Amino acid sequence: MNIFLRIILLPFTLIYSIVVRLRNFFYDIGLLKSTSYDFPTIVVGNLSVGGTGKTPHTDFILSILKKDYLSAVLSRGYGRKTKGYKLADSGDRPSTIGDEPFQIFSKHPEILVAVDEKRKRGIEKLRALPSAPQLIVLDDAFQHRRVKAGLNILLTDYSKLFINDIVLPSGRLREPKTAAKRADIIVVTKSPKVLSPLEIRRITNELKPKAYQKVFFSFIDYQNLRPLNVAAKEIGESISNMKNFGVLALSAIANPKPFELHLNRYAKEINYVRFRDHHFFNEKDYQKIKEKVSELFSPQKAIVTTEKDAVKLDVNKFGEIPVFSLPIEIKFHKHEEEDFTKEIKDYVRSYTRER
Repeated sequence: MNIFLRIILLPFTLIYSIVVRLRNFFYDIGLLKSTSYDFPTIVVGNLSVGGTGKTPHTDFILSILKKDYLSAVLSRGYGRKTKGYKLADSGDRPSTIGDEPFQIFSKHPEILVAVDEKRKRGIEKLRALPSAPQLIVLDDAFQHRRVKAGLNILLTDYSKLFINDIVLPSGRLREPKTAAKRADIIVVTKSPKVLSPLEIRRITNELKPKAYQKVFFSFIDYQNLRPLNVAAKEIGESISNMKNFGVLALSAIANPKPFELHLNRYAKEINYVRFRDHHFFNEKDYQKIKEKVSELFSPQKAIVTTEKDAVKLDVNKFGEIPVFSLPIEIKFHKHEEEDFTKEIKDYVRSYTRER
């Protein structure tokens, strides 16, 4: 967004900010009611509009808890064609529960995955199940003040810290920066793999965390390619195999730049096709994708998409073109992964013990 447009939108930003501040104030003083629960509830969210890595971090948290606890994740299910509460089952698809919940459901079949635009109702439905979850992780629920979570985790992008932004529509924040005070943990996401102690200290000072808040730094660790069709399996999983290929980088995520930059380090030639976040592919899209593949000069061509988009893609549409997804894992710097994991587990254990 250019500076001129930002200035034009400032009056609307002021109005929006006042409305949100009033809403938060009413919740803070109890005029609007928040419901707390007698079991562990963990919120993973952000202040910005998309692109901070909520789902991968939710995935990480579920991975460290699911061995010891019957866990559930509750999401809005953005982009789904259904309404209300829905517990994921074997008949579901991205269109029925949303792409991100379906990604988690596919990856963690032992975890209860539910969607509901009303998080309070979704929690109550989950807890009413015959095998009720012992804990619930709420994906993208930092702004859902009707639910008072036991642990609030706020994510902010390393290259777009919330502290340097303003609220919509001039900026990208859903709430004023002061809302960060509700967080118990702040995670600076998508940081470089190599991060000096001086840089960590600089950013932490810039964020100005409260005495009760802990700050962690995470980064994206790209894994081997995952073949999605027979043609891809014949090439193999190593991304270094792309050095002789022309690659089409296909994405429908909020911030595709890290994904594209990673591919660009390996591919001989690369084209990009980007759709809006949560986009569901149609016949016109598949035609556009195939046309972009044909524009690659390299005799060997392949499509590489994100882990999130792979669950929505019909690879049969591409015939003999190799199609891969690029899985990611969340890692923390130095000893922070151990400390972050301890924070999560200690919260769940102490909460359970107290009750």
